[in-house]
Amino acid sequence: MIEQLKKIQTEATHEISAVEDLGSLEDLRVKYLGRSGLLSQLIKQIGSLPADEKPLIGKLTNETKGLLEALWQEKLAQLKQKAAEQGDEKIDLTLPAYSFFVGHKHPITQIMEEACSIFTRLGFSIAEGPEVESDYYNFQALNFPKEHPARDMHDSFYISDDVLLRTHTSPVQVRIMEKSRPPIRIIAPGKVYRRDADITHSPMFHQIEGLLVDTSSSFSDLKGILTVFVHQMFDPQTKLRFRTSFFPFTEPSAEVDISCVMCRGKGCRVCSNSGWLEILGAGMVDPEVFKAVGYDPEKYMGFAFGMGVERITMLKYGINDIRLFYENDLRFLRQF
Repeated sequence: MIEQLKKIQTEATHEISAVEDLGSLEDLRVKYLGRSGLLSQLIKQIGSLPADEKPLIGKLTNETKGLLEALWQEKLAQLKQKAAEQGDEKIDLTLPAYSFFVGHKHPITQIMEEACSIFTRLGFSIAEGPEVESDYYNFQALNFPKEHPARDMHDSFYISDDVLLRTHTSPVQVRIMEKSRPPIRIIAPGKVYRRDADITHSPMFHQIEGLLVDTSSSFSDLKGILTVFVHQMFDPQTKLRFRTSFFPFTEPSAEVDISCVMCRGKGCRVCSNSGWLEILGAGMVDPEVFKAVGYDPEKYMGFAFGMGVERITMLKYGINDIRLFYENDLRFLRQF
């Protein structure tokens, strides 16, 4: 078999070096390197060799194949260059032009940008932070002490004992407060990660969280801003309600519902006949969070809110399975 390899290498090298046109060069590639070429046929025979011969023959075969491929590529470049210099390239002007299909933004990107646009018009600036976060910024500085039961709400992807993929974009708020003094008015859009996967949850999803800190902010201001957001994202007829809830980093805390976008509050399968759909969480910043970043809780007040972009997108477009966003099915994506 070694002699056969040498023969193939010698003959192929001679023929490739002597070829003068691209068509003949392609024929040589098929002859020696194609699926049914001489080298491929030889490779198929390696399996029948004695075990002690296989490593050597396999190595020589790979070396021969690599040498011939390099030689073929070099000759291809030479012939193309020669053809270009001599003006031998054939252009058929009667052929139809290529069609270029222009893509468009993913529905999640569209809603993310629309939401950011609404909040920037309300005076918020956009802030970003790392997706790989420390336990301190993701939990402790947000009033999630070790062993706090609220950590169960965020089933996390840990990289080490103190490093994880962020479970929300709230760490961005802490980082901004550490570097800045009030007044602060920011939104933090981005990807977040939790161990959850079904038709309404994804291990990776997108959030937009907001923070406003000043000397005189109130829950009424929070309600007003979220009302403007909902009316601009959906329509002015959409109703809101605030329900008492719990989040470690806000007190008081609330969950915000909107009147069902499917039945307009009359009750249907989507809203479980309640007429309402949960859309986001919000509340006044807990004084413990202010203490963690060096703010005087007797002087400053603030509120925060957070929403899932996939949730907003599903409600706005009537999508019932979050997995459709990530399957890359053009039949689905072209609808947006």
